[in-house]
This record gives sequence, C-alpha cells and structure tokens, in this order.
Amino acid sequence: MGAFDDLGTFGLYSFEFEQLPAARIRESVQELEEQGWRSFWFPEVGGREAFTLASLILSSTERIRAVNAIAQIWARDARSARAGSALLADAYPGRHVLGLGYGGKKRPGVKPLAAMREYLDAMDAPDAPSAETPIRRILAAYGPKMLELSRDRAAGAHTYHVTVAHTAQARETLGPDAFLGVEHPVLFESDAAEARAKAREHLHPYLNTPFNVEKFRRLGYTEDEIAHGADRLVDDLVFWGDLDTIVKKLRDHVDAGADHVTVQVIGTDPGDSMPHWQRLGEALL
Repeated sequence: MGAFDDLGTFGLYSFEFEQLPAARIRESVQELEEQGWRSFWFPEVGGREAFTLASLILSSTERIRAVNAIAQIWARDARSARAGSALLADAYPGRHVLGLGYGGKKRPGVKPLAAMREYLDAMDAPDAPSAETPIRRILAAYGPKMLELSRDRAAGAHTYHVTVAHTAQARETLGPDAFLGVEHPVLFESDAAEARAKAREHLHPYLNTPFNVEKFRRLGYTEDEIAHGADRLVDDLVFWGDLDTIVKKLRDHVDAGADHVTVQVIGTDPGDSMPHWQRLGEALL
C-alpha cells in the first residue's frame, strides 16, 4: 500500500453527509475520529460540492483522512480540480485523497476512458496550477482499461459495489504496487428475506444503469439475475447478517488483494448510522 498506509485497512463510506447540516457533519466526523477511524469516503451526487465537503471534514478534525469517492469530472474543469486539490494538499498534508470518476448520467457519444484520459492530461499540463505538496490521486475504475489507466496515471483505483472476485481481478490488472481501495455495502439484518428486500432497494439504481449492468455482466451474472436482483447477486454485493458474519466477509476483500476496504452501512436513515459505525470500528480497527 505504501503511501496509503495511513488510511488503515478499513474505512467508512457514506452518503449521509450529502444531506446533513454542517454542524452535524462536524460533530459526526469528530466522533468518528475519536472512535479511531482513519479515513472517511464520500461521494458527489448533487447534495454537496466535493472539495467543499472535503475541506469541512478536514478542518473539523486533526487526523482523519477525507477521500473524495468520487469527485465527478463533469462537476468542474480539470484546472479547477487541480487547483482545489493542490490547496487541500497544502493545507492538510497527507490528509486528502482526490478520487476522480466519470460519474453522473450517460453522455451520448462520450467514451468514459477517453474522457478521463483527456481530463488527466489537462490536470497534468505544464501550465496547470502548481502543487507544492503532492496530490494523492486515485481513479474510480471497474473494467481492465480504466484499471490500467488508474495504475499508469494515478496512484491506483477505487471500486464501488463489486464482488470479492472482482477485487482479485482488479489486483491482477493493477499489479502489486498500485493502491486498490474497495467500497462494500453492509446491512445489519439477519433475516434473509428482510435483508435481501432492503438490499434490492439499495441496489435498484445500480441494477438499471448501463455502466453498472455491464460491470455485472463481466462478473458472470446473467441478464435475468441482474434484471431481477437474484439472491446470488444481492448476497455478493451487500454483506448482511450479524457483526461477525459481516466482518468475515469484509476481510475476504483484503485476502483477495484490496489494500483498503471502505464500508458503507445501508438500511438506516440519514444521521442514524453512528451506532453501526462504532460497532464496526470496535471489530475492525
């Protein structure tokens, strides 16, 4: 893992800060730092601007790492992304990780790999804003070509809603040195029918978007399994059950080659995940 050792083996991923007021975000991330969490990963899906939220998290804490997962390349041009991440790197050395991704809706005629390559070229252009402190950059990647780009043009890759088998494949593509961070949802529910119903509700958007559907096809799931959210697919994508069961399954990603696993608790209302985060911290940290 090298330069990413400071993240620890496990971190937290959450959409909650997209909706909570600033004061609640500040209180929550300070409590997570007290619990011993070393990294907090968060998306950019319309609720909060990625770099502003990173700044709030970093300014509210002393040690925790803030990871954009992801900052969408369509939300700002490449020069702005470089300038913003350079300032965060300078203000909070070693505590910000810029996770970049294609993100957002499908854009007809636009190829994600080409768009990402062009974006990185602009970020790294000779006349781009300077960065006195190194910017730690990873890319959201699933397929082999984007994983290769993550290896060659960034410090590594961040995956989202993947299986343990995908983690092993990603590690093979990335090689031994590139960073691999893996997100995985968990649900504290031991009744199989109830757990799978909640998991399907969470997975519904991902089972109906072209990029995710293609990802699941490559992993060997049939069209019918994807369309109906088959038990096999749901169980692979959402780890549910008691704490011991969930922890064991999360460690499978590490055994498969992940440097870091960031855990997303689902099935709770915004602001209600803290007890689960604490339980996970006691078991994983």
